[in-house]
Order: sequence, then structure tokens, then C-alpha cells
Amino acid sequence: MQNLDENTRTELEAAAFRRLLQHLDEHKEVQNIDLMILADFCRNCLSKWLVSAAEKQGADLDYETAREYVYGMPYDEWKANYQQKATPEQVAAFEARQAYKRESQGS
Repeated sequence: MQNLDENTRTELEAAAFRRLLQHLDEHKEVQNIDLMILADFCRNCLSKWLVSAAEKQGADLDYETAREYVYGMPYDEWKANYQQKATPEQVAAFEARQAYKRESQGS
């Protein structure tokens, strides 16, 4: 990627991001808690990162608009149709991940 000009690199990164969103849309069965457990980010994180990037560019993008873009629909609609109640195992795994992060940051 070092041999690419900045514009081409940005276009490729944007295309990869759009493909990630498409992949997540095609796999709605993957819950945000699963993403948080395995990768320490979720769809909401992507939305927040978009808002942060917009702020750095001086662009106006609010969180709900970013979430609608990431989810492909209003968040409340996605939540009602696709979000499942976290299982006790998922909650335990998420809590263990959070505890590990706290311990890692403290050492």
C-alpha cells in the first residue's frame, strides 16, 4: 500500500469499509456482543468512528445518522428485527473480556 498515492489508498480503504458494512448487513445474525467479545468493536463503534472522522474533517454528522448508515436502517428497526437477547454465556464472555482489558491497561 505504500506505493499507492494517497487518493488511491483512501479510495481503497473506503471500498473496504463499504464491503465490511455489506458483510455485516449480510450477517445480521452476528450480534454486536459477539463482535465486542471477539474483536472489541461493534456496529455502534463503527458509527462512533464515523462521527469522529466527520468532526476531524469539519463535517456535520450526528450519531443517529451514522448508525442508520452502518446498520442500513434506523437503529430501532434493526434492534427490533435482528437484535437477540444476550445469552448468559455471551454476557460472561463479554464481562471476562472487559476485565482482561482493565487488567491489561493497569499493568
